[in-house]
Parts: sequence; structure tokens; C-alpha cells
Amino acid sequence: MPKRLSDIELKIKSYQKPEINHAFQRSVSYSQYSMWASCPYKWYLTYIENKQPYQASIHTVFGTAMHETMQNYITVMYNESGTTADKMDLIGLFQDKFSEIYSKEYKAAGAHFSNPVQMGEFFEDAIAILQFIKKNRNKLFTLRKVKLLGIEIPLLLNVANNIFLKGFIDFVVYDTELDKVYIYDIKTSTRGWSDYEKKDDSKIAQILLYKEYFSKQFGFDVEKIEVEYFIVKRKLYEQSEYSIPRTQHFKPASGKNKRKQAVDNLNNFIKDCFDESGKPQIKSYIKNVGESSCKWCPYKDKPELCDKIAVSI
Repeated sequence: MPKRLSDIELKIKSYQKPEINHAFQRSVSYSQYSMWASCPYKWYLTYIENKQPYQASIHTVFGTAMHETMQNYITVMYNESGTTADKMDLIGLFQDKFSEIYSKEYKAAGAHFSNPVQMGEFFEDAIAILQFIKKNRNKLFTLRKVKLLGIEIPLLLNVANNIFLKGFIDFVVYDTELDKVYIYDIKTSTRGWSDYEKKDDSKIAQILLYKEYFSKQFGFDVEKIEVEYFIVKRKLYEQSEYSIPRTQHFKPASGKNKRKQAVDNLNNFIKDCFDESGKPQIKSYIKNVGESSCKWCPYKDKPELCDKIAVSI
């Protein structure tokens, strides 16, 4: 006899996402908001002028391959068993995905953007991470009376006139005993998040928005939702006298005030970039010129697009 589904499982299973009429409606993502928060002018060049050059990165390839490998492992772990998940060839799975994604990016970029030595280093990092996760599965994941609600659960909500917030949650589980939902966002990092990064409101806004809008989309009590960043580290600080884990777990404050701040900032982005009908505003956007904001900017060496003068365009 099949097990009875909980209310939240039924709501997710029966969810029908709204249709967007792209003739006059558009979706925005956390990544758009994050770019605007970093530099409104960069957002304008990227999303309105469509000037951003294609950028392939070994870090992106690694991050995508690691996400997909971990999500496969998590799916088997919750839907079958931890023992079955531990029997998976995660290293082989990662290698296949790593090669597949690199090949796709190479074709799109039209040139190699890494080399065998660097790729070998990233692959060795992946082996260390995946071995650590398997070895410490019982410490990292709770399976007792916990169900997997989904991988890449879609969010699509109307947040302003003709504007929808679009996102995908890495994985979500449900504690049947406590009647609580746990939202996880997987991040890959070189050495983990510093205290400075943990205090960056624009960085942690993603999971706060996911909590707020998951609650609204599926009608689940927001006070019964917990959020956590599941961070995997490629490198460890070798000088440390203590054993350092390959994963880092960060639970940002996600109470009413913090969520309101995240939603208010998202609304500020929407008001700055779109008019009342939802159309993008063609206007002067602020240039946030500085070492941190310009270091990785795709326009830093394109003076014809950005002269790095912190004035309106």
C-alpha cells in the first residue's frame, strides 16, 4: 500500500507554474538582482544592451558538475537508502559530468579556457570532497523521518506588475515528525565562506528570498521553514593543526526582519530597473567603480562600454 503523502508533498506534486507571456511579461532572478546590487550599470549592459561576452570558466564547470553529482547522490539517498547511495560511483559520475559540461562550454566559447594540469587539480579536489561526503554522510544528512521534497524545485511568483521572480532550489527536505521544511542551497567555494561573506546581505539574500517565496507559492507556514547554505570547499588551509572538514554549513538569520530586508532590496532593484508596466527602464544607471566590483567585471577592459568613471552614463 503506497504511503500517504503529506499536504506539502501534495502541493508540490500538483503545482502548476504560471505561464509567462513574454510579449509583455518578464522574469527576473536572484543572479540579476545580485548583479544590480554589485553594479547597476553592469546589469544594464548585460540585460538591456546584451553586451556581455560569453565567458567560460573552469570554476563554473566544476560548480555545475559538483551540483549535479551531489543532487544525484541526495536523490538516491532519500528515495532509496543511504547504503545504496554510498555504493554509487560518485567520482565516475562527476568525471562524466565534468567532461560533458566542459565540452559544451568549449564549443560555446570557441576555445579552451583551461589546461590539463588545472583540470587535473580540480578533479582531485572533487575526489576529496566526494570522499569526505560519503565518509561523513550520517553527520551531514538526517534520513530518519525525513523526506526529499525535490531537487531543483522551481519558484515562479508575480512580485510586481508583469514581473515574476524565477528561481530553482537545489534541494528541499521535509521532517514529517516536526512538520518542518528545510531549504538547502549548494555552493562551491575555494576555501569556504569568510565571516565577511556571511555578513554580505546581497550574498545571503538568495536563500532568504527562497524561504519567503516558497512559503507563498506552496502555502506553507514560513515559520516552519529553515534555510542553510551547504558549502563544499576545494582547498583546505594546510597550516591548521586541526582537522578541517570539506564542507561548511551556514544558517543565516532568516526571521521576519531579515526576510523583509531581502524583499525590500529586491523591490528596490525592480523599481530602479523597470517601469510601472514592467518594461525595462532605459536611463542612466549608477556605475559602482571599485576594486572589488570591477575585478571580475566582463567590461573592465572594454573602455568603449565602461570608462570606469563613477558618474551616470
